[in-house]
Amino acid sequence: MKKITLVLFMLIVQNILAQQPYYNDVDLTLTGQDLYLELQSKIAITNTNFTYGDVRDTMKITDENPDDTSDVLLFYGYDNSNCTIERSRDKDDFGGSNCEYNREHVFARSNSDPEMGSASNNSTGIIADPHNLKATDQQMNGDRGNRKFADGSGNSGNIGNNWYPGDEWKGDTARMMMYMYTRYGTRCLPSLNGSGDTQPANEMLQVYLQWNIDDPVNEYEDQHNPHLESVYGNRNPFIDNPYLATIIWGGEAAEDRWGVLSTNTNVFENLTVYPNPANKVLWVQNSTIVDDGTIIIYDLLGKEVFKESFTTDKKQINTGSFSRGIYLLKVISNNSETIKKIIIN
Repeated sequence: MKKITLVLFMLIVQNILAQQPYYNDVDLTLTGQDLYLELQSKIAITNTNFTYGDVRDTMKITDENPDDTSDVLLFYGYDNSNCTIERSRDKDDFGGSNCEYNREHVFARSNSDPEMGSASNNSTGIIADPHNLKATDQQMNGDRGNRKFADGSGNSGNIGNNWYPGDEWKGDTARMMMYMYTRYGTRCLPSLNGSGDTQPANEMLQVYLQWNIDDPVNEYEDQHNPHLESVYGNRNPFIDNPYLATIIWGGEAAEDRWGVLSTNTNVFENLTVYPNPANKVLWVQNSTIVDDGTIIIYDLLGKEVFKESFTTDKKQINTGSFSRGIYLLKVISNNSETIKKIIIN
């Protein structure tokens, strides 16, 4: 828990360096269920203008083949030797006939509770959420049907009565399932559309957390959020930073795209910062620091407002010239670092 808390404090410091502005009003000092609810509030938009029909044009941008902009990549596809398993296809070959592609609900429509229902070109809401819709060969789409996802290896296909999305697509799948669960809550529980064990004390499937690690975000997946934020109104946070899943649901660390993975924090086991809130004087004390250290204070815009070294286990900081507000105090020592939130009255 200490390691997770450290990472969230560091996220704020990194705002102006790596984090997308979309998250500037999200409280990234939260962890676990609290962060889940914070992100849910952020992405739970109401868009009655974007329709299921609009996805046909949206997919030409979000699912574009980075290596050939005249094509879309086909979800679950892996080999251009025949239509069903084809990996890419001309953008104009949309439809329901042989060798055409259509719209695959990765979280199957009938698996949500309640079900999403049937779709028409004018449908809006969950059935038209573009974060859950992928370009897929029409026959491959039918082969998958509403089979739940399960772990496997190699190319996409049946795993008993379940479905493996394929090595190339499993990370994308996991991050879409994380989005759907965060956006729609228990209506899209991970277990409704996937098989396997859940994490202790929460509902996230362990297989999704592992896929999120094994198959990192690539250029194709990165195309989605910028366009969908502009035409639909929100982003998939787990594409922007897969490590958010680690912070919320635990497990091994996923890729941290904001560059704020925590370091060893053992040297800060006894770190205290007092009084907090502070008026004119702030003390930083840690009896376990054994070498020279540095203290840096940032405001919430990421601007450095204080930096000094210290050589003892106790440091006095004069805060009389600081404006009132919230700051982040970073302590670096012994090849480790930690961040504390402080309040100046």
